[in-house]
Amino acid sequence: MKFCSACGHAVEQRVPDGDHQPRAVCPACSAVHYVNPKMVVGCIPEAPNGRILMCKRDIWPRIGKWTVPAGYLEMGETTAEGAARETFEESQAAVTMGRLVAIMDIPRVDQVYILYHGTLAADAHFGPTPESSEVCLMREEDIPWREIAFPTIDIALRAFFEDRRQGVARVHHEVIRLPAR
Repeated sequence: MKFCSACGHAVEQRVPDGDHQPRAVCPACSAVHYVNPKMVVGCIPEAPNGRILMCKRDIWPRIGKWTVPAGYLEMGETTAEGAARETFEESQAAVTMGRLVAIMDIPRVDQVYILYHGTLAADAHFGPTPESSEVCLMREEDIPWREIAFPTIDIALRAFFEDRRQGVARVHHEVIRLPAR
């Protein structure tokens, strides 16, 4: 940030009084501008037969890799609403939101992932979108594990399947430490 969004004056990078880290501070109007992690919300959509709805990405990053529907939370949404919206945007599927499955912190890229379980109707419609070149239901053994787009999705799916085998419903938390940039 170079200019104050409140008054347009050039900002300074400094530690505001009572704070502990540098922020963009406007010397003209004293506005302090905070930059916070992005929230990524998603869903593991499950059909009544136990298959999971997977999407092959048709957008950057990781074009051609597989994922469950997920994307950035919008202003004014709950995390569950955002996950349902992302599911529809990426797969055309309406989903009934269920329990929280995982929260994953990725400090290096300033993201927090929140993934839910969702239920598809037996007659659910789904298909490709501008974001997904392919959308299909997969059994656990059919998932192309080496072609999963993001570590967060791999971790959440494996935890989901393990919990399902054990008949438990846990919330998983992971901190993903990526290599330095």
